[in-house]
Amino acid sequence: MWMTLIQVAAGGAIGAGCRYLTGIAMLRVVGPGFPWATMLVNGLGSFLMGVFVVYAAERAATHLGPFVMIGLLGGFTTFSAFSLDAFSLYERGDMAAAAGYVLGSVVVSLLALFVGVMIGRGAFA
Repeated sequence: MWMTLIQVAAGGAIGAGCRYLTGIAMLRVVGPGFPWATMLVNGLGSFLMGVFVVYAAERAATHLGPFVMIGLLGGFTTFSAFSLDAFSLYERGDMAAAAGYVLGSVVVSLLALFVGVMIGRGAFA
């Protein structure tokens, strides 16, 4: 358990650092305005999650999952985990659950952010 926790923590530190550096780089390249860095890390993280899932299954490397999937890609972007979950539902043929999960996740996340901002503004303004 402790070794797995250390793997997750190490991967998370690397992933978060990469996300931070990506944000700085994108800001320098395209400037402020649209959240290009977030879109980039979400897309790239989801792509890498897909590649790794296949690699781990084909090469018996699932032992690297905590470091790569939860730590590295989780620290880089949690959107990759969301994408994998939605894709897994789709692959199982449960289109209604996949669509509900995607729609529900987006709506719940946006509503939660809105509520958090409102509470935060009320508490810290």
